[in-house]
Amino acid sequence: MTTIWQQVTVRVNKSQTEPVEDALLNLGACSVTFSDAEDQPQYEPAIGETKLWDATNVTGLFEDHAPLLDIQTHLLSEQLITSANEVQLETLEDQVWERAWMKDFKPMQFGEKLWICPTGFTVDATDALIIDLDPGLAFGTGTHPTTALCLEWLDRNPPTNKTVIDYGCGSGILAIAAAKLGATQCAAVDIDPQAIEATLINAENNQVTQHIACYLPEQFQPFKADTLIANILAAPLVTFAELFSTLIKPGGQIALSGILEEQTNMVLEAYHPYFNLQPPKQQGDWILITGELKR
Repeated sequence: MTTIWQQVTVRVNKSQTEPVEDALLNLGACSVTFSDAEDQPQYEPAIGETKLWDATNVTGLFEDHAPLLDIQTHLLSEQLITSANEVQLETLEDQVWERAWMKDFKPMQFGEKLWICPTGFTVDATDALIIDLDPGLAFGTGTHPTTALCLEWLDRNPPTNKTVIDYGCGSGILAIAAAKLGATQCAAVDIDPQAIEATLINAENNQVTQHIACYLPEQFQPFKADTLIANILAAPLVTFAELFSTLIKPGGQIALSGILEEQTNMVLEAYHPYFNLQPPKQQGDWILITGELKR
């Protein structure tokens, strides 16, 4: 039997988010989430900080018997909204949400040889290096420009017979790509245990477990690699500049992504003392910075 859920989405300004959240929870919402109501990018928050948009959608998920019109009336009577037009009411059928998006996930090519192929699909290319990917809940499928930039760079710079560190491994896609391209040892590091689990599963599905070891940061034993890839965010990249310089052999390569165009200069400035940097590559609003460790 299919479970039916009901959803109430209220568009508010930043100052109203908490009162509306409290109201929806008090009215029986099973969960409440926030999302951008317009197009206002938010950069990564500091630890313990929650950033909200000036115009925010507050969405409450209710069981199928919840009286949505009564909820709408309550929000109006409490002056949490000024018009019924500020509220969107929806009915949702239950499904495995973390996999629903995968129905549109098809094989994708990066560079000359690398392909990302969802489980159950095949690629008809004689020289293809295929990554069979089941990302689950962890980030990293190749569909995002930052991942695509890193995959295309790896295809152009295959780490054959080299050691690699993938710092912020997500689904393990970059470590697996490095192993498929001939890396002898890949250390996949992530702060999220779920990412470690996804990487281990995906490495096994791609028969590269002998080349990939996974670590939470506190478990990682630093060593000097030939190549370090970090597809994370600009602020931690800046913080890690000196650390990353100690994790690469002289003349070794680095590839950094997760950088918005307007953040490029601050990342370049952080890495310039340690690396000979190449001109940044760009895809959409996102940047890839690469270079070699100074000797």
